[in-house]
Amino acid sequence: MSLSVGQVARLAGVTVRTLHHYDEIGLLCPGERSGAGYRRYTDADLERLQQVLWYRELGFPLEEIAAILDEPGTDALTHLRRQHELLRRRMDRLGDMVAAVERAMEARINNITLTPQERFEVFGDFTPEDYDEEVEQRWGGTAEFEQSRRRVASYTKDDWLLLRQEAEQLNGELVEAMRAGLEPGSDPVVELAERHRAHISRWFYDCSSDMHQCLGRLYVEDERFTQAIDAAAPGLAAYLAKAINAAVTSSGRSSGGR
Repeated sequence: MSLSVGQVARLAGVTVRTLHHYDEIGLLCPGERSGAGYRRYTDADLERLQQVLWYRELGFPLEEIAAILDEPGTDALTHLRRQHELLRRRMDRLGDMVAAVERAMEARINNITLTPQERFEVFGDFTPEDYDEEVEQRWGGTAEFEQSRRRVASYTKDDWLLLRQEAEQLNGELVEAMRAGLEPGSDPVVELAERHRAHISRWFYDCSSDMHQCLGRLYVEDERFTQAIDAAAPGLAAYLAKAINAAVTSSGRSSGGR
């Protein structure tokens, strides 16, 4: 049993002209002819057409498709495995592209207007937009959330670089204090914890002592925060959390004394 060129065109979703062209260049020559000389396509022809269309969808030029299909020692399973691997790679690339576009959309929505190069200089591989949904779920609608969003929207590349420089300086001093064996409740470390709160208040939102204490708990209860902070030195997240608690306690005593 064989099919006419019109039947194959409808079945495969291509034009008759396309099938004629494939025949003319030797990519897909029908295996049979009718008594009147019309093209007739066999099951083997349809299988080859399927391979042609899949490779074409993957972006291969027709000349290269012909060479691949006519390569000695290859069969239909070999082509399917190759196409499967190519499709998996394309899916991964498309997934990365979708994620990149979504992050760019979030950046536009939040008015982070840095160029791609500036964003890399500021954030490196870290993409703040990845956490936008979670942040909004936790704090959306609060005064702190809205204040932070307004401030961040106005920051230039230089602002972000200064912010990062100050944060790295503060982290470095905390690491030094921890390695020197200073207790988290000692005056120098409590002062560092207060500077940490002041840094948040300056760049993001007015950070109260209660909010600061909530952040301290987050640093040790959420593994992602712990890993990020401990990247500077193992144990830093727990050390900072204790220092924050000590600072809050110290502040409470001072308030009570007044």
